Amino acid sequence: MAEINKSGGDGQRGQQNRGRRKPPGDRPGNSFGGGDEFVEKVVFINRSAKVVKGGRRFSFGALVVVGDRKGRVGLGLGKAAEVADAIRRGGELARTQMVTVALKDTTIPHEAYCSYGGAKVLLRPASPGTGIIAGKKVRAVLESAGVKDVLTKSLGSKNAANVVKATIKGLLSMRLRETIYKSRGLEIRKVDAPKAPVVNPATV
Repeated sequence: MAEINKSGGDGQRGQQNRGRRKPPGDRPGNSFGGGDEFVEKVVFINRSAKVVKGGRRFSFGALVVVGDRKGRVGLGLGKAAEVADAIRRGGELARTQMVTVALKDTTIPHEAYCSYGGAKVLLRPASPGTGIIAGKKVRAVLESAGVKDVLTKSLGSKNAANVVKATIKGLLSMRLRETIYKSRGLEIRKVDAPKAPVVNPATV
């Protein structure tokens, strides 16, 4: 048995730390670093129970999104008997299924409307400084891919897996203007900026 200080130092320290909240970085939140250039975000954790002789046996499924914030993003669903193992498996699976998406500066090249199953997602480009206007599921994918300014709307089903897959499908449909012109064998014409008219001082 641990020795207790009669002055009450341990008790006071416990009371002081009891009401103190942990900083966001120390909490088991929805995002955490993977130790490298990738960022991992836990979108949804599902718990399932199997009734066996003597009680219930629980298992967990973690939907994890991984990205490098430079145009690459992946999705993985890990399953295990413990939450930590499910998240780790989901992250490893997402790293092996990463895809490259087209971005234009801090936003997306054009508008896109994609659906997966019953989930429908609308993506629209936004001006710099707008931020990511999206829900939790769509935001995880966009932040991992590196999008900083975008307008979104989630329609239809709220199933986490389908919403995330619809968002990734929408990002994969993005194409830059340079890519479209190159595929058609055309060249982008450079238009000179309009010049200000010259005012003759004699006519003023």
